Amino acid sequence: MCTTCGCGQPDNHDHHHDHHHDHDHHQPTRVTLEADILGENNRHAAFNRGYLAAKGAKAFNIVSSPGSGKTSLLEALLRELQGQKPLAVIEGDQQTTNDADRIKALGIDAIQINTANGCHLDAHMVGHAIQDLNLAEGTMLFIENVGNLVCPAAFDLGENKRIVVISVTEGDDKPLKYPYMFAGSQICVINKVDLLPYVDSDIERIKENARKVNPSLRFFEVSATKGTGIPELAAALISE
Repeated sequence: MCTTCGCGQPDNHDHHHDHHHDHDHHQPTRVTLEADILGENNRHAAFNRGYLAAKGAKAFNIVSSPGSGKTSLLEALLRELQGQKPLAVIEGDQQTTNDADRIKALGIDAIQINTANGCHLDAHMVGHAIQDLNLAEGTMLFIENVGNLVCPAAFDLGENKRIVVISVTEGDDKPLKYPYMFAGSQICVINKVDLLPYVDSDIERIKENARKVNPSLRFFEVSATKGTGIPELAAALISE
């Protein structure tokens, strides 16, 4: 068979393509369809952003790997910010209401979103939670995302700033292993600095690696459990 047109003639050096017989050389037409798989999420994110702007509210999307201390950091921040701004929290986890319960114990409005087998929050989920919270004018809204440095990186929630948290116990090369999360964040909080004497980690190496993927990252060194650096971080977020 001729591999050029499939006309049934032998495909060899003696077979020339000027043979005469009745058959049409119909070539299949390839149609490329492209769709923005994040388009629907981005439309919800734009709506969230507009709604928050109309309320004079600011939203901060807090992301990290599990165990970096996001909830402890958030508790420390909220204690520092109470009385200065209206506050609200959206908690994201696959299961339980544990984190939202911790925030409510501080007297702050919080809503828990359970994603079941989902590995991230999306803008549609967050939009419903924002409506349920009925935010006061000028609210600082904190969204604690599901613990994951991969999936949440792709999903805009309508936030004003994304805060990536890394603890000194996780290793200096985390920003290089998960570059998209660090590239898409504006603030990097280095947590658990009180444990530096006990771990093989170096803050300057963490910063150096993070700057390789995002030179404009702003860094804060904190200990959520000891309170180190919390006032400075809170003041910076208010100024945002």
